[in-house]
Amino acid sequence: MRTDELLHDLYDRLSTHFGPCRWWPGDSSFEIMVGAILTQNTNWKNVEQAIENLKKAELLSLSAMSALSAERLAAYIRPAGYYNIKANRLQNFFHLINDQWDGDLEYFLAQPKEVLREELLSVKGIGPETADSMILYAAGKPVFVVDAYTHRILIRHEIIDESFDYHMIQELFLENLEENSALFNEYHALIVQVGKEFCKKTRPACKQCPVSGLNGVSPDIS
Repeated sequence: MRTDELLHDLYDRLSTHFGPCRWWPGDSSFEIMVGAILTQNTNWKNVEQAIENLKKAELLSLSAMSALSAERLAAYIRPAGYYNIKANRLQNFFHLINDQWDGDLEYFLAQPKEVLREELLSVKGIGPETADSMILYAAGKPVFVVDAYTHRILIRHEIIDESFDYHMIQELFLENLEENSALFNEYHALIVQVGKEFCKKTRPACKQCPVSGLNGVSPDIS
């Protein structure tokens, strides 16, 4: 089966099993971008607690969070883990928007995705996955987000090998799917869902997995 057929088959199986995922949760572009930084090295439930802390304190805005010291910001986002590091990363991001874009986040997000990605990657603490999450979910521009779940699922079904890095996996999707932000949004959300529920790092539920048999491979990993 060709790569494009495999990737469409994977999507169809996941979509049939899980239905619409409606990801990424957030009431604004700013909230989504804050969440993208907070979710680094933690699970979403912890991020939700941190965001709820900010909302309760009426601080979930660029102006309000920019006015906080690193110490106070870290206290509010403590549930997300690595809170001192993430407070600094958030402040680095705020400095970019405030200093170079006069605090106008929507104008910043209106840039072409290639320029937007370059600027985001210039911020200390924002890597490719975080930057692409911001571009796809906050700016609504078509870029495919690659995470550990994506790598794991494609490896186990022998669609890629261990030599594939972030950029190579991303190109695999971009070259074999139509360039559509809604499709990329839902596809990534479905991959996260199957990764959390079935294709776990240890003791995966291969026999029950909706994509078992994809590419003629039925992993049975203990």
